[in-house]
Amino acid sequence: MTTDGFTTCLWFDGQAEEAAHHYVSIFKNSGVGNVARYTEAGPGVPGSVVTVEFTANGQKFVALNGGPQFRFNEAISFQIDCADQEEVDHYWDRLVEGGGEPGPCGWLKDKYGVSWQVVPTVLLEMVTDPDPEKAARATRAMLSMGKFDIAALHKAYDGQ
Repeated sequence: MTTDGFTTCLWFDGQAEEAAHHYVSIFKNSGVGNVARYTEAGPGVPGSVVTVEFTANGQKFVALNGGPQFRFNEAISFQIDCADQEEVDHYWDRLVEGGGEPGPCGWLKDKYGVSWQVVPTVLLEMVTDPDPEKAARATRAMLSMGKFDIAALHKAYDGQ
């Protein structure tokens, strides 16, 4: 095994190249790499995209045009730790745009059906606070939200 970590393969039905460019446009430290195309040997249409290598936020991915057999579901998601509300808003808004679906507690599905969790880093500190009342107030606030509102989480945590 090389020391470069893992590469996540995402299975698409014809949107691999589009998805790679979409994700690269959202995250810093990103870029599209090699694009492999089917040849006359198949099984896809010669010249059509089979895989696209890309990096999003430093994480390596391969987008595969594998066909309609498999779909994304919530059993796998990507968690984005956000330093502030500006980051929460950026990632949430960009990932739901164009047909994505907002969900509860910071979860969403993008327009390709990939699940994401857009989470302010301060949330974990709040919900694991040794003061059970503070942790409970933060947890109740979290459970009532779709996209996280850090100011509202702080108010609940502080008992305001």
